[in-house]
Amino acid sequence: MSAWALEWVGQVSMKKILVIIILVFLNGCLGMPEAVKPVNEFELNKYLGKWYEIARLDHSFERGLVNVTAEYSLNKDGGVTIKNRGFSQADNEWKEAEGKAYFVNSDDEGYLKVSFFGPFFGSYVVFGLDKENYQHAFVSGPNLSYLWLLSRTPTVESDLLESFIAMSKKLGFDTEKLILVEQK
Repeated sequence: MSAWALEWVGQVSMKKILVIIILVFLNGCLGMPEAVKPVNEFELNKYLGKWYEIARLDHSFERGLVNVTAEYSLNKDGGVTIKNRGFSQADNEWKEAEGKAYFVNSDDEGYLKVSFFGPFFGSYVVFGLDKENYQHAFVSGPNLSYLWLLSRTPTVESDLLESFIAMSKKLGFDTEKLILVEQK
């Protein structure tokens, strides 16, 4: 085989490998922890609106933030617009991030894919929900390092927090690392 042909084969192989890596990366953050199951009979219209973050496992994108809220609204393409907001005490300023979400399977299952960074999506799994009034939600990401307790109010009763912690621990989350979010 000529040097040109070998180079061409090498380029094609590298292109295929790169495409495979990109596809795996783009889809690699979907899924959920093995024991976590999304709620059924999910009603997006009831979920829309403002939520307060009550507890979370810490990540760099939220580190040090207090008064954290998430607001969900319908966007023109049928998906959901997400506006997250929190106050950085260290920087003495509000931090905001806007994202988008779409259902992964069906629109009555609490399993969505969320993106704050262009084409890169991660899982948003509602695994606990006050289905009657939509006043609180237990949310996971693609693995056991993402966990949130959301509420329509800035504070919750201690029995709800205890229930969230117990359920999350049973599902394998490290509840010892939970941060209770300051809401003023």
